[in-house]
Order: sequence, then structure tokens, then C-alpha cells
Amino acid sequence: MRLGVSAALVDGRLLPGDVEVDDGVVRAVGVGAGNGHGRIAAPGFVDLQVNGFAGVDFHAADLASYRRAGDALLETGTTAFQPTFVTAPEVDVADALAAMPGGDCGPRVLGAHLEGPFISPRRLGAHDAGAARAPDLALLRRLLDAGPVSQMTLAPELPGALTLIDELVARGVTVSCGHSDATAAEAHLAFERGARTVTHLFNAMRRAVPRDPGIAMAALSRPDVAVQVIVDGHHLAVETVLVAWHAAAGRFALVTDAMAAAGMGDGRFFLGASEVQAQNGVVRQDDGTLAGSTLTMIDAVRNLHGLGVELEDALAAASEVPARIAGRDDLGRVGIGAPADLVVLDDRLEVRRVLVGGGVRVAG
Repeated sequence: MRLGVSAALVDGRLLPGDVEVDDGVVRAVGVGAGNGHGRIAAPGFVDLQVNGFAGVDFHAADLASYRRAGDALLETGTTAFQPTFVTAPEVDVADALAAMPGGDCGPRVLGAHLEGPFISPRRLGAHDAGAARAPDLALLRRLLDAGPVSQMTLAPELPGALTLIDELVARGVTVSCGHSDATAAEAHLAFERGARTVTHLFNAMRRAVPRDPGIAMAALSRPDVAVQVIVDGHHLAVETVLVAWHAAAGRFALVTDAMAAAGMGDGRFFLGASEVQAQNGVVRQDDGTLAGSTLTMIDAVRNLHGLGVELEDALAAASEVPARIAGRDDLGRVGIGAPADLVVLDDRLEVRRVLVGGGVRVAG
């Protein structure tokens, strides 16, 4: 099967020609003259932080709900994601992990992103203060044994957090620093210990000042640390996004932090146990605190590209870089022999076709 595109994103550049897919993998790129009417093939988007989607909150989702959310995620070009569970009591997190589908629900399910409970009481954001916990190795082990966890966000400055990082690294779980009041020195200790990314850069983090750069600037200063960024026009100012991009291009991953309101319009929704209000595309608690987003990955790509970032780089920030953070080098690329997880975009960056494992999931 040929996709009917005029070019494909291969090794960081748009290679003219069509893409040929067979038996679930990419068999050839740069095929023929590429008469795809301006359409391009890019790697399917990989979203590392999805709390919910299309009216579904993953903290309280069954298989049918995951499939409904998965179908909606596919429409936005997302072919792999991490269901994300915010800070909650242990029993609730364990139940959510047990309900998470293995394999896929339309898009591939990479494993859970546990955002907490080992977070700073000073940087809770929209998380439940009553459910936040001090680092506890026994609790961590119980959570990891409750279901497949692929990433955990924690505050590395908390006493005992470095021991948790050791355990997570030993188990092959991506360690992300976030919801943290860490100084730069405390952040560097965590990065040296094996933490290799940060959750929603600048949000719910110690504020950077010239002589106290904090965790965000520490992450940007290190070529071995990837940054995850919400580019929705609400979480960060344009200038902040551009500074982060210029400091961390090639290790800058787009994430949505989407929650149940994504794709649903205005209304009241749940983020874990908290009821929040979505209005005009922004989700807040009643006190005004941001509580996730309604962002989609294709909109994140458009937003980043709209700031002057080359399209090839914006697409890689939504695919190759997050796949690398997740330890999935098989995903996030268009290459011969790679799984055919692909999104076809037109010249207005509208999603026209989506494939997962070579199967057409969205056709247009």
C-alpha cells in the first residue's frame, strides 16, 4: 500500500516521494514522484501526558471509555500515549492501573505516567494536597507492582527521593522531575542519579531568578536532559517557549497534559477526584489554578511551528523526541522496517489519515 503523499519526514528532513507500507511496517520511502497533492507523512504523535480525552477521565475509565478516548486521540494524530494519573490515594491509583488496557485502545498504550504522589507540597498545581506523600520506597514498589508504569514524575528535593530514583531506574521506568521546588543543585543531583526529563517545563516548578535558577534552568542547561513542554498559549508565554526551544532544540518534547475536556468544549469535568471548569479552551480549578489542558498534539505542532520553528522540527518534537524519552526507539520515526505508525497531513496541517501498525485508523 502506498500512502499517496508527496514527501515524508525521514531522519529529520522532508524526503520527496511516497511511502510504501506492507505487513505493518514501512517498506520504502522516497518512492516515485510523490504526487500527493502537498500531503506529507510524519511519524504518529507520541504524547507522554494524557490525563483524559473526549469526556473520559482515565482515573475512572473502563475499557469502553479508553476506546472512545482512543478513537478521538487518533483523530488528532496521536498513535501512542501514556495515560497519566495525578496524585490520588494509593487504592485509587492501583485501581486505575488495573483498569488500563494493555497493548492499545486504538493508539498504543505505552504504560502509565504516574504524576505523583511524591510531589512538593509547595508546587502542587491542581493536585490533591491530601494525597501527596513523602518518598516511601514500600509505597513506590506497591504502585509499580499494581500495573505497567512507564514514567513517574516526582520532586527530587524531597528527603528520600534519590532512593526512589534508584529504584525506578533499576526497573526501567523513566524518571521525570516535576511539581518540584528543587534548586538547581538538587536538580543536578537527580539528573546525575538517572532522572532524564522534566514534566511540563516551568509549570509547577520553582521560579527561576538570576542567582537561583531552579530546576527548569538546570534542565535547560544540560544536553542529557529532555524537557516536556505544553505549548497551548496558556501555560507558557511565547517568549518562554522560544527560550526553551532555542536552549533545548532536539530534546524538546511537546506534551498536551490533556484532560477530559479536550475535544468537548466548555463545561464541568473531572481531573482525578477534582471537579474543574473548562472555558474557552482553558481548564481551571475554582481558585483559578490551571488544571491540565484541552490541547491536542496536532494543535501543539501548529502552535510551535507558528512561532517560527521549522515544520520538520515541530513534528519531531511531537514524535521522535517523546518516543526517545519513553525508551521506544522503534516509534516516532518513518524508516524502513519501522512500525507504520503514521500521520498524513495536508498543506494546512490538517490530519487526513492515521495508521497504527499499518492499519488505517483514520481515513480522509
